[in-house]
Amino acid sequence: MFWKKIAESRTELFQGENNLAEVEVDGKLVCVGMHEEKLKACSAKCPHAGGKMASGYIDALGNIVCPLHRYKFSLENGRNITGEGYFLKIYKVEEREDGIFIGIEEKKGLFG
Repeated sequence: MFWKKIAESRTELFQGENNLAEVEVDGKLVCVGMHEEKLKACSAKCPHAGGKMASGYIDALGNIVCPLHRYKFSLENGRNITGEGYFLKIYKVEEREDGIFIGIEEKKGLFG
């Protein structure tokens, strides 16, 4: 896994009221959210119909809610908690003295 810096601070990252932001990391769009002062990250698009997760919201339980059809996903494990069976890719986030970083899995070759 390698770590990619996405922002200097939370204030740089979150501009809106919903505590969600979309960033590009290693050619991928990632949605970063904050709930109860903890940073989480997931795929930028809902696996159901491609809704932009950063345009949704985080509910009181810390689940991210897609703006299109209100599907809810755990930001801990990516499971769809409303029963439709979809999964959202989850990324690790670290907040360090020198900024906020997202962990990206290294691509493996054909034999590795």
